[in-house]
Amino acid sequence: MPEAPLTLAVLIRTIRSARTQAEERDLVQRESAKIRGAFRGDEADSRATNLAKLLYIHMLGYPAHFGQMECLKLIASRRFHEKRIGYLGAALLLDEKQDTHLLLTNSIKNDLLHSSSWVQGLALSTLGSLGSAAMFRDLAGEVEQLAKTGQPSVRRKAVVCAVHIVRKVPDLTDMFIPLGKHLLTEQTYGILHGAMMLIAEMCEQSPQALQCFSKYVSQMVGILRNLVVAGYSPDHSISGISNPFLQVQILRLLRILGRDNEDTSEAMNDTLAQVATNTETTRNVGNAILYETVLTIMGVQSTSGLRVLAINILGRFLLNKDRNIRYVALTSLQKLLQSENSAVQRHRDTVLACLSDPDPTVKRRALQLSLALVSNSNVRTSVKELLVFLETCAPDLKSDCASGIFLAAEKFAPNKRWHIDTILQVLTMAGSYVRDDCVPNLICLIGGAKELHGYAVQQLYSALVQDISQQPLVQVATWCIGEYGNLLLEGTCEEVEPKQVHPEEILSLLERVLQSHLSLPATRAYALTALMKLGTHLQESDVNRIRSLVSIYCSCHDIELQQRAVEYNALFRKYDHLRASVLEKMPLAEKPGDNEGESEKEQNGKEDNTPNILQVEPSSNHSQPEKSDQVYDLLDLLGGPVDSSVSQPSTVTPSATSFLDFLGDLNPAATALPCMKVYERDGLLIEFSMERPALEPTLLLITATVSNQTPDDIPNFTLQVAVPKSFQVELLPPSGSTVPGQGGAPLTQVIRVLNPKQVPLRMRLRLAYSLPTGAVVQQIEEINSFPESAWK
Repeated sequence: MPEAPLTLAVLIRTIRSARTQAEERDLVQRESAKIRGAFRGDEADSRATNLAKLLYIHMLGYPAHFGQMECLKLIASRRFHEKRIGYLGAALLLDEKQDTHLLLTNSIKNDLLHSSSWVQGLALSTLGSLGSAAMFRDLAGEVEQLAKTGQPSVRRKAVVCAVHIVRKVPDLTDMFIPLGKHLLTEQTYGILHGAMMLIAEMCEQSPQALQCFSKYVSQMVGILRNLVVAGYSPDHSISGISNPFLQVQILRLLRILGRDNEDTSEAMNDTLAQVATNTETTRNVGNAILYETVLTIMGVQSTSGLRVLAINILGRFLLNKDRNIRYVALTSLQKLLQSENSAVQRHRDTVLACLSDPDPTVKRRALQLSLALVSNSNVRTSVKELLVFLETCAPDLKSDCASGIFLAAEKFAPNKRWHIDTILQVLTMAGSYVRDDCVPNLICLIGGAKELHGYAVQQLYSALVQDISQQPLVQVATWCIGEYGNLLLEGTCEEVEPKQVHPEEILSLLERVLQSHLSLPATRAYALTALMKLGTHLQESDVNRIRSLVSIYCSCHDIELQQRAVEYNALFRKYDHLRASVLEKMPLAEKPGDNEGESEKEQNGKEDNTPNILQVEPSSNHSQPEKSDQVYDLLDLLGGPVDSSVSQPSTVTPSATSFLDFLGDLNPAATALPCMKVYERDGLLIEFSMERPALEPTLLLITATVSNQTPDDIPNFTLQVAVPKSFQVELLPPSGSTVPGQGGAPLTQVIRVLNPKQVPLRMRLRLAYSLPTGAVVQQIEEINSFPESAWK
């Protein structure tokens, strides 16, 4: 005899009792075959039961698409329980991507006109969940009518369905504007909540609706005020707060209406202050309302006192025991830092205290905000706290913390000694986690502080004696020992108590660095150079020891070390009389606009072999100070010998350029070159379009176009350029310092490059900009792929 079909309850128990997945799969397949046979036989009496079993099988993840047509049959049934199963099945098995759902349109329309409110509710719920644009266009009129005249429960569902219609088909917004006005007088809180959702959606979709409902701000503010001062209501209060869901929805709507509108913002200021001061904060419900209040205050044109009140609320959130609330507060304060810096600064101590939070996500967000809060007035105390955090933080945070301290010290250092001490502490505690450019940056910093050479070399030597595992620290220390080792040998230091070191100790330390298995090839290269430079200050016996150490690496497997050792060995054998002059101290890297560096260069009478760098000066209305030390890591990036016989060509002045443009009809057309994509990261896209004027074949005009592919603006954008000394470069002022969001006009900046010898062009770019999160990004890009037509 054929096995009898199982009921839904028995099927659930049987599947749950299956011991293995194979047993469960076998049971589901057998039951699905029975259900498919019953559907094929058109057994009307068992259709609802079979579909209910099929929906349970679908929830377990097994195929159930063959029940779609049965859903349509049950929806057309006159029995309520069958219609309910049919609508449930349609909501689960159908979506707008399948053409089958269009067959529901006529059945839903009939049920929207049904006399039973229960049937109308089923149709509205299903329409809102799976309705397509075509279905919404056909049934929008019925939904609007039910929202006006139906039963309270039906009206609430109809208003929510109208929200989905406006969201899916913005063209139908005008149809529901009168409905929104009508619902503002509603006394039922459930319908009023749906009305606020509908109005907010319409205002987001249509400027006409936004202008229309701006006139009703006072009415909405009155509803919110009544909710705040209302007493306890058992039907609508949660944790002693009257209808928090409606309060939150009204606050969101007010935020939309008050955006960039001074009149509407002024109308809601008093009520927002009342909500912010009278809402209970002992429960999470009150915190949710306060958070929405803060977002509304900061989203409209509110008064300065009200904005300070909002930031103080976020400051209290930082003291909350709930980690989620602390995280939300830190994220919000980071977003408000640019516009309300002074108010956020008052909570700096509380933010720093969050660095000790055990939750890693809160700790990371607190670190980002703490770094953003560093300023000229608090740099010493803030960096001190950050250094304490760096010593004990998790490895995944050390890199971000070290980079942030580097940037803060570079920007706000009160003096060079403090700057050097701070960087040394970071290298000592987290040397393996620092940025790649920290070594040349610190070397340039120390080289520019002539009065601190003795202090720096003494501190670095002491740090190197204690630990040679931190490679960036070892590289900087060995460079300083090579350049200023004579000060270490003489024991001259005015900053601290001088310490005279014996040559044997220095040589043994450098030999230890060379032999350590922790030393990278680059570190050994620094150490070899330090030995050679140190040899010019030592006795002959010590020089022989250096010669033997260098000769060991003449057969090294690393090509860079081998070449360096062979060349140094040649200095000892063939060119020993030139060794002292070849190994002189490195010249001070000159920065653009640094008069002191220019005068020193003239006194020394030596040619500067650093690349030619031009930094764009900020416009006259820009309030940020010039960062003269931002370009030091561009120096000596390209390297290589420079032909000193080549005269520096004079650049064409802007006035001459404009004159040539005025006579453009008399000049032959310039040669256009293909565009180049040179940078694409963080939503920024930088492209170079190039052309060569016919009258000046050695001149290359590059137009840098900076576009933003993200919706948020990217502020503080600067572009700097470095080229070899045989070229002459000029950067014209950019069209702005903020890259507008997606859809905005891109920034443009013209780069003029003179190439008198017409040799292949090499260029390095330094980019700096701020992300919407407040993080500062600095990137260096090298371009060696210029087309041959750009220089030949």
